Amino acid sequence: MAASMTIRNIVKQAIFIKNGSIGINSKLNVAHKSTHRAHNPNYNRTSAEVTLALRPKQNFLHHDLVDKHRRSPLQKGTEVLQTETEVKAPRDYRFVMPEFMPRPNFEDRDRVLEKLERCDMFRRRTNITIPEFYVGSIMAVSISDPYAPNKRNRFVGICIDRGGIGLKAYFVLRNVVDGLGVEVMYQMYNPTVHSIEVLKLEKRLDEQLYYLRNCPLEYSTFSFDMEPVLLPRDAEIPVNTLKVKLNPPPWEQKWERQNLKGIEPLELTPRMIRGIEMHLKPWEKYDLMLHYRSKVPEEEEEQIMSEVYKEKLKQDSLRKVTKATLRKKK
Repeated sequence: MAASMTIRNIVKQAIFIKNGSIGINSKLNVAHKSTHRAHNPNYNRTSAEVTLALRPKQNFLHHDLVDKHRRSPLQKGTEVLQTETEVKAPRDYRFVMPEFMPRPNFEDRDRVLEKLERCDMFRRRTNITIPEFYVGSIMAVSISDPYAPNKRNRFVGICIDRGGIGLKAYFVLRNVVDGLGVEVMYQMYNPTVHSIEVLKLEKRLDEQLYYLRNCPLEYSTFSFDMEPVLLPRDAEIPVNTLKVKLNPPPWEQKWERQNLKGIEPLELTPRMIRGIEMHLKPWEKYDLMLHYRSKVPEEEEEQIMSEVYKEKLKQDSLRKVTKATLRKKK
């Protein structure tokens, strides 16, 4: 029995060697060792493995070759052009639309709110044309009035003040009606405003003209049927150097202390002179930080005004297109 088992084992070993099982096992062991080496971080690749990794692949170009093709003269004119070009606003454009300028005090600023307000102002300007105007311009404003015969009220007057920031921007018009001085304050972006017209575009020597309240009525009287005075295209805004004469005191404010340029020289009393000397602040013109805090930084001003100017050009082009289409329909 033992002899038969020994012969059987010898035959099995012979068949095993004949089929090459020993070679297969050795290959498996080598593969196992190679995979074990690949996971080793300190393993150095052989030259065969390096050439295999660097073999030319399908649809693959080396980055040096790609750059060479891009620099070739055949690629001229195929560069990707920028769809939007940078638009810079004219210098001192903040005087044309001062309501878009943010508050100079950083403690009162909210950049998200400022951005949302600018978007609302742009949207409002698509429905109504707000022309360029300054303090001293003669304007006509039409608003909705439920008590008027035609549900609209039109007022003509000289702009004596302009202020406010964002959606709270306002301007004040003054005129004489039935021998009485009448002043109306309009919210520029109020939806009840139907139209804003500039009958005569000009500037005055002062930023506010409230002293017209203490002047003869002739300086504040304008006809409601006044025809628009057109300026040549690309002409400079004229500055009206008229100096008005104040009525005798008492006045509404102490105008002698405000260094006004648009009034005639005043006959000052000793009491007025003492008041002027008491309220003088000659150091303010040398206070650099006061001037810095009273304005927005130039970089931010340029960025905001460029955005506003770009949007204005877009709206003007849309208005031209709509006018052209309406003419064709007629």
